[in-house]
Amino acid sequence: MKKDPENHDVKKEDETLTKIINFIMDLVTDIPSSEESTSKEPKEKAKSIVLSASSKAALISGTLSLPPGPIGMITVLPDIVAIWKIQRGMVADIAAIYGKTKYLGKEQMIYCLFKHAASQVVKDLVVRVGERLLIQKPSIIVLQDMLRRIGIRITQRIAGRTISRWLPIVGAIGIGVYAFYDTSQVGKTAIEFFERDLDIKEGV
Repeated sequence: MKKDPENHDVKKEDETLTKIINFIMDLVTDIPSSEESTSKEPKEKAKSIVLSASSKAALISGTLSLPPGPIGMITVLPDIVAIWKIQRGMVADIAAIYGKTKYLGKEQMIYCLFKHAASQVVKDLVVRVGERLLIQKPSIIVLQDMLRRIGIRITQRIAGRTISRWLPIVGAIGIGVYAFYDTSQVGKTAIEFFERDLDIKEGV
C-alpha cells in the first residue's frame, strides 16, 4: 500500500508545530536567574548586553547552518532553540538591570521574545495606560491559542531556513545575520518594556 505523500507532509508539519509549541512553553516557563544587578545607567548597560547576545546568536546560528543538505536539516530546530535560549537569558539580564526581575513571568517573556515577529499575536498581553504598561495574564486556553499561532509563524520561518541548508556558505552567512538582527529586535523590545513602570492585571 502506497503512502499518500501529501498526508505524510501534513503529519510531519503537525509534528514540527507540536514540537515548537512545546519548546516555547518550556522556554517561557523556565525563567533563568540573572547575575546582573540593578544599574545606575540601565539603558547603556542593556545595549551592551544586547550586542553581546546578538553576536553570540549570530555565531552559533551561522555555525549550525554550515553542514549542507540533509545533515544541515537536522540542525534547524536545535538552531532555533539555541537562539531562543540566548534571547531568554538576555531578557532576564535586561529585567535585572532595570530592577524589574519580579515582573518577569511567562507572559512578559513571550511578549519580549515574539513581539517583533508576531506583534498581532501578543499585542493583547501588554496594554499601555498613560506612561505605564499593564501586563495581562491570559487564561490557559487563550495562552495555548497564542502559542499555537506563534508556532505556525515559526514553522513558516523554518521552511526558509531549510532551503538555505542547501547553500552552505551563503546560507550560513544569511542565517547568522538574521540571528543577529532577530536577537537585536528582542533586546530592543525588552529595553522598551522594562524601562517603563509596570503593573500586572490578574485573571484576563
